Amino acid sequence: MKIALLGTGLIGTFYTMSIHGLRSRDEVVIVYSRSEERGAKFAKENNIPNWTTNLEEAVSHPDVDAVIVGLPNNLHKAAIFAAVDAGKAVLCTKPLARNAEEAWEILQKVEKAGIFHGYLEDLVYTPKHLKAHASVENGAIGNVLWVRSREAHPGPHSDWFWNPEISGGGAIIDLGCHCIEIGRSFIGKDIRPVEVVCWADTQVKPIEAEDHAIGLVRFQNGAIGQFEVSWCFRGGMELKDEVAGVDGSIRIDNFLRTGFEMFSAPGKKGYVAEKAETDTGWLFPVGDEVHELGYNHMFTDMFNAIESGQNPIESFYDGYVVNAIMDACYLSAKTKKWEPVELKEWRGKTKVEPLSAFVEYDENHWLVKKETLPDGRKKVILKVKSSGEIIEKVD
Repeated sequence: MKIALLGTGLIGTFYTMSIHGLRSRDEVVIVYSRSEERGAKFAKENNIPNWTTNLEEAVSHPDVDAVIVGLPNNLHKAAIFAAVDAGKAVLCTKPLARNAEEAWEILQKVEKAGIFHGYLEDLVYTPKHLKAHASVENGAIGNVLWVRSREAHPGPHSDWFWNPEISGGGAIIDLGCHCIEIGRSFIGKDIRPVEVVCWADTQVKPIEAEDHAIGLVRFQNGAIGQFEVSWCFRGGMELKDEVAGVDGSIRIDNFLRTGFEMFSAPGKKGYVAEKAETDTGWLFPVGDEVHELGYNHMFTDMFNAIESGQNPIESFYDGYVVNAIMDACYLSAKTKKWEPVELKEWRGKTKVEPLSAFVEYDENHWLVKKETLPDGRKKVILKVKSSGEIIEKVD
């Protein structure tokens, strides 16, 4: 796969590291940067044969099969439109757009042109997420009732992301897009998100956007997706997920505390991990950062899908749904009440059964709980079907 990479920031670095080290046959053949100095330096450091400050030149390069958009959020639409007009497959980093209206225009553009499109939501491609998701699909924890996803760190690397006019918001648009899609992935992307309630505030940073937010997304079957995002967290980057099902639960720590710990009194003297604030004291390096953050599996899925003519796990439609959920979150943060998720088109299930996991103890009782007491006796808590009375029995 021959790639035109648009953007030379941190995400462009991660993407290039993954692509050049992944299948050993893919290559970034041209890179676009808005800075001549940065473009030339990036191309030299990553052995990219061509660089340009002309976006049209990058997407129209004759060797290019696919365009990857890794630019500030306000430039996604124009860059994607240029790639579509050049007839190239297009992949876009998260979030797809600054709001749902913009995302819908992007989706309409690629679909009307029949262009392959992939939404680069890396955190649903982490090795731990893929393993956990497969377990959920196989019924290991039963129907999913609740998903909690948390991402927190000291804030973005680039100045533009602190400006809501350019980025579209604050911690919600930056981190919430990850957490919301993680929730959808576990609950089921064919289950419609119905409404949200969200708290957001600016607690620490002297900015116009929110630096901390907590939200609940209610799905049509009654499942709840919970997200917690912050630009105020100290100590690195925390990526944690919890999934609760009727028959079990899953806990995932993707970053920060992953089993690799180091203490350095003089300092590591170099890069530790993304968002790490120090290189002295207790440190939490990451063995293979692009792999642990999901980039390798993400691009494998995207490129295989392009070559086989299939759809990737994450498409621009997914990006649109996430933008619509975030729009409802921003509205809820202002109104202080539940707000509906407005979707111009829903492509999942239209009728779903409410989540229910009632278990019969016998023909007259529902089972509420069973447990073993400290002295070894067995206790069951029951509900009498006829009266609704809650009783207990001890062996």
